[in-house]
Amino acid sequence: MTGARAKAWVLWSIVVLCVVTLSLPTLIIIGASFTSGDIIRFPPDGFSLRWYEELASERAFWDALWRSFYVSVICTVLSIPVGTLAAIATVRYRLRLRRTLQIYLLLPFTIPLVVSGIGMMIFFGEIRILGQLWPVGIGLCVINLPFMIWAVSASVNSLDPELENAAANCGAAPVHVFFTVTLPAVTPGVITGGLLMFVLAFNEFLVSLFLVDSRTVTLPVQIYNNIRSVITPDLAAVSVVYILFAVVAVWLLDRIVGLEIFLRSK
Repeated sequence: MTGARAKAWVLWSIVVLCVVTLSLPTLIIIGASFTSGDIIRFPPDGFSLRWYEELASERAFWDALWRSFYVSVICTVLSIPVGTLAAIATVRYRLRLRRTLQIYLLLPFTIPLVVSGIGMMIFFGEIRILGQLWPVGIGLCVINLPFMIWAVSASVNSLDPELENAAANCGAAPVHVFFTVTLPAVTPGVITGGLLMFVLAFNEFLVSLFLVDSRTVTLPVQIYNNIRSVITPDLAAVSVVYILFAVVAVWLLDRIVGLEIFLRSK
């Protein structure tokens, strides 16, 4: 019994240490965002909403936030049909060179983001669309597409093929089977992948840095441009906005899909 208690104590100590280590930077940045001083410091110099008020009135922040939302929507809208069909095709059907195709679709995992960013910058420049906002959404879709394929593939692997066969035996056309059996069954993976794509695109910095100019900066690039000169508490306030965004994303995932299903799909 003593040995079991000792193991439990060690296990809980490790868990607490991990939770504190992961949570401490977040707690520090939240506390620093409420400082009344002019520099980021923890503990903060008093309590004030000054930096949130300045952030709310800063036009550059809202413009960058809107651009990030815009490119994230483009990335998500493109990735849902492409990633869903790719996942179903590579998992469900026996295609020629299927293994090669699966490896090719996962290439963005292995290519450094700097290389992807430079390649897209050159390509978009050659076709004269570099500096526009919508190509950024396409670029972010390309580099993050494996996450969409992975999420949907997990749902496809758990789909019983006999359900599709039963629908076909009842006379349903392939398109009807897809929309009435296959797609509803993989919807949790589609929702999970779509939410991941939106969050990843919203937070992406390195590739966006190569694809935007001074008129089309996204929020991560805007933050980078600001910290190159001076780090002020309004950047801590922006970080809190990102934290709230992540909390809302997890909440939506739990409400729509369920965290247990999401973790089990991993």
